[in-house]
Amino acid sequence: MTSFHVQDMTCNHCAGAITRALKEVDAAAVVQVDVADKRVNIDSKLPAASLAAAIEEAGYTPITV
Repeated sequence: MTSFHVQDMTCNHCAGAITRALKEVDAAAVVQVDVADKRVNIDSKLPAASLAAAIEEAGYTPITV
């Protein structure tokens, strides 16, 4: 499980954009987003750097937790 704090994720639209970006790089990933806590948990076989890059490409700033 990889977790990120995404301070600039402020709404459900943001959560959807991040989820779509992660699913594009790993369709089998299980993504859990908590907008209130600004946390994204991903169960994926990809390395954290690849997941962070996908979130960054979607326009957000992930910080590893």
